[in-house]
Amino acid sequence: MVDDVVQEPAPTPMQVLAESLASVPGLSAVGFERDELVAHAGRDGLAALMTVLRDDPRFAFEQVMDICGVDWPERAERFDVVYNLLSVSLNQRLRVVVPTDEQAPVPSVHTVWPVATWWEREAWDMFGIVFSGQPDLRRILTDYGFEGHPLRKDFPLTGHVEVRYDEERKQVVYEKVKLTQDFRNFDFLSPWEAMTSLPGDEKARKGSTP
Repeated sequence: MVDDVVQEPAPTPMQVLAESLASVPGLSAVGFERDELVAHAGRDGLAALMTVLRDDPRFAFEQVMDICGVDWPERAERFDVVYNLLSVSLNQRLRVVVPTDEQAPVPSVHTVWPVATWWEREAWDMFGIVFSGQPDLRRILTDYGFEGHPLRKDFPLTGHVEVRYDEERKQVVYEKVKLTQDFRNFDFLSPWEAMTSLPGDEKARKGSTP
């Protein structure tokens, strides 16, 4: 009698991709986080790494769908730059995470994916992350005179200035934030309890007849 041979299940495409990525120079770690494939890399040689991920037929990440920042104020390198890549031809996704601090620039990948300029400008505007080699590093969501970077966790929720249109001056003006809290009387009764009686209501409630 021949014992049944238990066959191991074939690896999934994402597992195959993870094994292939493990041998790519420039990636320090590759693994799954909440069923999503995540790779960690350093700043050095980032553009060359992204070119491999785009051009190597095993990966074929033709598109960068998003570049965003994450702020970890307690870390020495307080920021993560997160690249969300998509391979249309192979139907697979990859997240690449690159740590940095407030001074060290991250190499721009706009030469790999030209659309990256928009995302890098947003990361600069919101977090203050610097991208070296980016020819158009300007604010994109806030105004040119905006102070600070609003998605940093140490940025005040109220901001530093407020904007309004001055009718007399016929222009938009910036003023320091003023939080004025007036005294208010709060009515904690329900809407039904707070209603005033109308003429005839009292008789109706008592069930009296004319």
